[in-house]
Amino acid sequence: MNGRRPQPSLCDAQEALCVENLTVYYGQTPALENVSLRVRDRQYLGIIGPNGGGKTTLLRAILNLVLPASGTIRVYGKKPGETGGLIGYVPQYAGLDRAFPITVREVVLTGLTKRTLTPFYRFTPADRDTADALLEKVKIGALARRQIASLSGGEFQKMLIARALAVRPRLLLLDEPTANVDPSSCDQIYTLIEELNAKMTVVLVTHDLFAVSSQVQKIACLNRNLVYHDETGLDEDTLHRLYGCPVDLIAHGVPHRVLREHEREDTP
Repeated sequence: MNGRRPQPSLCDAQEALCVENLTVYYGQTPALENVSLRVRDRQYLGIIGPNGGGKTTLLRAILNLVLPASGTIRVYGKKPGETGGLIGYVPQYAGLDRAFPITVREVVLTGLTKRTLTPFYRFTPADRDTADALLEKVKIGALARRQIASLSGGEFQKMLIARALAVRPRLLLLDEPTANVDPSSCDQIYTLIEELNAKMTVVLVTHDLFAVSSQVQKIACLNRNLVYHDETGLDEDTLHRLYGCPVDLIAHGVPHRVLREHEREDTP
C-alpha cells in the first residue's frame, strides 16, 4: 500500500476530553481549523470567542452532531457517537416551544428517554422520583408541576440543566447557559455549575468574561483557531487577537478586572 498509515491518537483514556487537530467545514467554509485541547477529569473549562468563532461547532463535534473533516475527539477514551451517557448537554437555544403544554417535570423526564425509550414506554414512579430529585438539585423543585410557558429565563435554564443531568453524565457541556437571563439568575446558575463541577467535568461556552475568569480553572479562546488555552489570566494582546479589536470588560453592567495586571508607561 502506498498510503500513509493513520497516526495513533495520543489521547489518554483517563482524560475527560481530548481534541487533536480538529478541522470542521460547513460547505467550503472552515468553522474550525486545527484545534487541539485537553481537559482533565473534573476540570472546569471556559470557552470564549466572537460569534461565528466555532464555539458551538466544537460542542456539536464532541456530540457527534457534525462530522469533522479531520482530527480526533475522545471523551474518556471513547469516540463521539460511542459515549452513551457520558455527556450531558445544555444547548444555547432549547428546541422547545415555550407555548407547548408540558410541565417542568415532564421536560426533565425526557432526559431519561435516552437510556430507557422503547415503543409505548411509560415513565415509572422511580423515573418521576429521579426527575423531582434533579429539580431539587437545581433548586426549582417547587416548580415540577408548572407549565414551562410560565417560567422565567433563569428557571427555564435550570430546568434544562436538570434535564442534562438525567443521564448522570461525567462531562457536562453548556452553551451560553446565561444568555438572556437576569443578573441574579446568572449568579445562581454559575454557583450551581460550580457545585456540579465537584462531581463532573464542565465545559462552558460563554460571552461573560468575568464569569470565565472568576469561576473556571482554565480558558480556551476560540476564533476558528485556538488563540489561547491556559490558565484563567488573560491579557490585552490575547483578547485583541481573539476579537480583532479592543474589548471593554463589563460584567452585569459593572467593570471587573479579568486581565492580568500590566505595567503602564509613564505619560509625559
